[in-house]
Amino acid sequence: MSVVEKKKKDGSPVSPLKKRRASWSDLWLSHRHYQASPPLKYVALTEKFQSLTPPISKSKTLFPDSSKSDLTLLLPDETLLRILAKVPASHRKNLSLVCKRWLKLHGRLVRSLKVSDWEFLLSGRLILRFPNLENIDLVSGCLVSPRNSGILVNKGFVSFNVDLGSFPKRRFVEENLLSAEMVDKGLRTLADGCSNLRKLAVTNASELGLLSVAEECSMLQELDLHKCSDSVLLGIGAFENLQVLRLVGKVDNLYNSLVSDIGLMILAQGCKRLVKLELVGCEGGFDGIKAIGECCQMLEELAICDHRMEAGWLGGLRYCENLKSLRITSCKRIDHDPAGQDKFLHRCPALERLHLQKCQLREKNTIGALFRICEAAREVIFQDCWGLDDDVFSLAAAFRRVKLLSLEGCSLLTTPGLESVILQWRELEHLKVASCKKIKDEEISPSLSTLFSALIELQWSPDTRSHLASRLQGTGIGSKGGKFFKKT
Repeated sequence: MSVVEKKKKDGSPVSPLKKRRASWSDLWLSHRHYQASPPLKYVALTEKFQSLTPPISKSKTLFPDSSKSDLTLLLPDETLLRILAKVPASHRKNLSLVCKRWLKLHGRLVRSLKVSDWEFLLSGRLILRFPNLENIDLVSGCLVSPRNSGILVNKGFVSFNVDLGSFPKRRFVEENLLSAEMVDKGLRTLADGCSNLRKLAVTNASELGLLSVAEECSMLQELDLHKCSDSVLLGIGAFENLQVLRLVGKVDNLYNSLVSDIGLMILAQGCKRLVKLELVGCEGGFDGIKAIGECCQMLEELAICDHRMEAGWLGGLRYCENLKSLRITSCKRIDHDPAGQDKFLHRCPALERLHLQKCQLREKNTIGALFRICEAAREVIFQDCWGLDDDVFSLAAAFRRVKLLSLEGCSLLTTPGLESVILQWRELEHLKVASCKKIKDEEISPSLSTLFSALIELQWSPDTRSHLASRLQGTGIGSKGGKFFKKT
């Protein structure tokens, strides 16, 4: 009999039992009981699943610890090289410290290197470490100098360390240079491993060393020879693709070598594809410059620094028919006697740029001859030149097609002297005047002001007291052609 059908003793039916709500303690106990005693069906399914699944070793996990694995090992070298090439060059050196593989890849990215340890080159480690070099500078490596010295001497294009005891010696560099045989041995080692070399700078090499480089490095285009002589130039003709050449002959307190007309003629015969030539501390004269002009038909830039040229060498420039740029630097006397070659003092028809830097310009005959040769120039630059006063600068009236004039550090030139010349130049568009203390704002005439207003570019700071730049702001002067006035 069910509970509902039961009756009390007095005959009345019994009320059904009320279902009690489960408490939190009951729920917790039932949960613990389920975990302790899972149903048989659950146990059977679990055992079947475990029998079908292979056991997983504790030493091999599906997700390895990234801190203990190198995911870059999945990338081939060429892909990783492309990624590393995107890193700025200033940070690539740090990449070589990651691991041996990255060290090797970093060496393949290096294209330019300056060598100071000659043994590093002779041992072959340089080639193994940097197999793709295109530009290498061996000038510092050719000099034996103490590494831990606290005295560093800079001489323009070369720097070296010296001891305190050897510092006063006038010929320290020449006495501590590697022998020509040792330098040639290093060049042969370099040539065997760097066939893609494009640029090379070396000191005290011989013609045999240059020949070994020319045989293996057929793509070499730039060559920088320090302590060069006429005999060294015998091997330079083997460089078939040479376009840029720098010869450093005699340099006070550094090198004592001779490049004369003989060497310049050898150079002219061997380097007919030359585009840019720089002569530092070289001798020679009219015949040497003439030979270069006649043979090197592609020559466009000629730079002469601290020369020992013979009188009349300026006359040889007329044979450089395609010369576009002439730069003369640190010359006390540009030409001793240009009048001796008056019949050759014809202008260079293609010349566009004349740059005089740190030169003595006191001799009017020499400066007049130079300006006559360069009268077709469109850019004329005077930088820290001594002796450029109003009288000498008046010779610049020979220039008729000047578009750019730059005067910097010309302390003898005055405002009237400047005005008397540039008012004759009808094509002047750019003017820069800096550190010329005798050029004054208050001396500017109305004619000069009118000229300023027609310029495309005007940079005006002749001295520290000049206020013209601030007064011209907003007036439109120096802003013709959409360019703004530049305050310096």
